[in-house]
Amino acid sequence: MANATTSLPLFEKIPRKNTIQRGFDIIIFFLLLLLLVYRLYFLNHYGFTWILAFLCESWFTFNWVLVISTKWTLVDYNTYPDRLLQRIPEVELPSVDMFVTTTDPVLEPPIITVITVLSLLAFDYPSHKLACYVSDDGCSPLTYYSLVEVSKAPFRYFSGDDSTTSSGSDTSSNFQQEWKRMKDEYEQLSVKIENAIQNQNIVPCDLTIFSKMDSKNHPTILNKRPNHSHHYKAVAMNVLTRVSGLMTNASYMLNVDCDMYANNPKIVLHSMCLLLGSNSEKEIVFVQFSQAFYEGLKDDPYGNQLVVMRELDIFIEDNIASVNEEILKRVGSSKELMKSVAHALKGKTNSPDHLSNSIDTAYQVAGCGYEHGTSWGRQLGWLYGSTAEDILTGPRIHSKGWKSAFPRPNPQAFLGCAPSGGPAVMTQQKRWATGLLEVLLSKDCPILATLFAKLHWRQCLTYLWIFTWGLRSIPELCYAFLPTYCIITNSHFLPKAQEQAFYTAIVIFVIYHLYTLSEFLRAGLSVRAWWNNQRMARITTMTAWLFGFLSVILKLLRISETVFEVTKKD
Repeated sequence: MANATTSLPLFEKIPRKNTIQRGFDIIIFFLLLLLLVYRLYFLNHYGFTWILAFLCESWFTFNWVLVISTKWTLVDYNTYPDRLLQRIPEVELPSVDMFVTTTDPVLEPPIITVITVLSLLAFDYPSHKLACYVSDDGCSPLTYYSLVEVSKAPFRYFSGDDSTTSSGSDTSSNFQQEWKRMKDEYEQLSVKIENAIQNQNIVPCDLTIFSKMDSKNHPTILNKRPNHSHHYKAVAMNVLTRVSGLMTNASYMLNVDCDMYANNPKIVLHSMCLLLGSNSEKEIVFVQFSQAFYEGLKDDPYGNQLVVMRELDIFIEDNIASVNEEILKRVGSSKELMKSVAHALKGKTNSPDHLSNSIDTAYQVAGCGYEHGTSWGRQLGWLYGSTAEDILTGPRIHSKGWKSAFPRPNPQAFLGCAPSGGPAVMTQQKRWATGLLEVLLSKDCPILATLFAKLHWRQCLTYLWIFTWGLRSIPELCYAFLPTYCIITNSHFLPKAQEQAFYTAIVIFVIYHLYTLSEFLRAGLSVRAWWNNQRMARITTMTAWLFGFLSVILKLLRISETVFEVTKKD
């Protein structure tokens, strides 16, 4: 029986049955083609409005092709953590370094960071195999104080009444008393942190190191100075990668934002099933989970990643025997870091006793000037060049021929809080559209990666669907203005009611909206959620994405640079 269990796969890749969806996808595509053919046939009979409508509808058809390609072969992953634990003893499970990034104690309150850190430390995984690193890019004593005062009580556990903790009527009174005690301690922690935020001069903790600090110009507590280029979250991740390499040196890294707490305690085990259960090293090298939000509906194309840093590994694995000057020049001047990389490639981690000896070297590799003249951010680690933070890294990994997995565990892997209020949402959407379009117009364009690297054609189409967010604003805005223009000029851009093409346009409108409504209903969402999403999609496209597009145009014309804007979280 034991042999049979160990021979079973750690995960299964199951194609999702979507025959009906494919049928509607094709129907909508051919109806769009019919409308374009009709436009072309009568192009010479009408004026400006007809040509503009044809161009806009051509874009909509192209975008629909990208949508069809992205959804055509959907798969689900079933992972089996129990099989993993039967096959690999706990003492032999790989170590994981967990990275949390924050930048502003006002827009990203310290209590949110505390919650995220607590949830990561509570993973159902051997505690000695986990290490958590926090990057505070705002050099906030409040965030530091909050982490010092951290307790062992995740906030969602106490978000309901006492009954939410009961699995039945036989719940012991001892458990209830312990639950109430922990809840009281957590509430006291929250009050202390909130009081510290409101009275910033009264922080009962030794913060003398922050006494003369400028959040935008400080020594290597964090890696940011005005006279050095700042690459937002990506540079923070590279700093944490180097520091963790010297201290704990785990081969696997978990990357989460400060506002995304772990909702599934077994998520590391689920991820290891995919990473360790692959038939080859290049089958799956990073696992990505979709973002879900406990107080709102929102889509996010990035998610949280459990990443194997193969880019650093592949570069060095052929040079382990000789650490020459060329390698040091590309990775940096720290020979200790190079030794740590060599150990990681052999599956070795650093012992706890090594921590105290690596502090001084950690300050060195975290310094602002360490990356100067190296390949960090260009060929190694998280890549720079986009205000969408670390979006460049995923396409670069895929363009080298490596694969990823996108499982959907139950319960959700991570839950977070969306930006509060319309302006904050629009600011975030603008930043995303700007950053994505920057990638599209750079040397990392997915089309170039398909032609000259190993990015698959279907992957290219999926990335194009995401990276063209900013470009979509132009045809949608023009199409929205066409009715008004036609009323003013006494013209028309839609087929007349007596023409057959008129019914084609009507059918496209009806089928498309019924199709999107069915997707929401199948996902367990309401008709109201669908309606709100349709309205906000039009608003977002023609405002936030439009400004993102204009920001990139101004950057290309060298009139202004794109700016990273942090959004407020509550």
